[in-house]
Amino acid sequence: MVTAAFWGFIQGVTEFLPISSSGHLSLVPALFGMEEPDLATSAVLHLGTLAAVVWFYRREVIGLVTRPLAADNRHLWTLLIVGTIPAAIVGLTLDGPLKVIFSEPWMAAVALMVTGVIIGLSRWLPVGDRRVGDARIPDALIVGMAQAVALVPGISRSGMTITASLAQGMGRTEAARFAFLLGIPAIAGAGLIEGLDLIDRGGFEPSLLVGVAVAAITGYAAISFLVRLIARTGIAPYAIYCILFGLFAYLRL
Repeated sequence: MVTAAFWGFIQGVTEFLPISSSGHLSLVPALFGMEEPDLATSAVLHLGTLAAVVWFYRREVIGLVTRPLAADNRHLWTLLIVGTIPAAIVGLTLDGPLKVIFSEPWMAAVALMVTGVIIGLSRWLPVGDRRVGDARIPDALIVGMAQAVALVPGISRSGMTITASLAQGMGRTEAARFAFLLGIPAIAGAGLIEGLDLIDRGGFEPSLLVGVAVAAITGYAAISFLVRLIARTGIAPYAIYCILFGLFAYLRL
């Protein structure tokens, strides 16, 4: 139960802050001699982070579900579908190579440093004023490709998608909003794939529900914190952490 709570905390915080949850789930065990979270833990923790982002943006989600044909919602559905396609293609076609990277923590350390460099460069992007509703299919495709790159362990999904959204001229808060809404199908898809594998191998321990709860609570707190912070400073401050932790991990591994 304690182990599940620990991994729930790591998953919840790092899923939404631009510091890479996959990178931390690879590097923390390697650095501190811990056993990596198994398939069951990974699968159910996604339920927690999914609940966190759905609840935070519940008004948008409810609107998408209950009024999908309304003009604004239909446009948002189009953006989310287009933005999800690149990651789906990469995830299905490059599953093998991605698993190799997962098995080599030093690669995640290098990728985390790359994340730091990229989100650090976001500091020099002009602050735009476009809203999500102003985005077009090419914008969604670019952000979607950034999300696909984040399938590499150590590359932050939120960091890449927020930076890509900022590059398309979105305001900071709107960039975070689009990035997190786009993350809903990505997180749900990852949880579904792991869940199906889990069913093939057996069930999971009820104690893992503690991890789900912790992931949901810390995930919600992380989203809330980042949305407030990004309006003032953007995400560039996280670049220092990513570079330093990535370098520390690389030198230790």
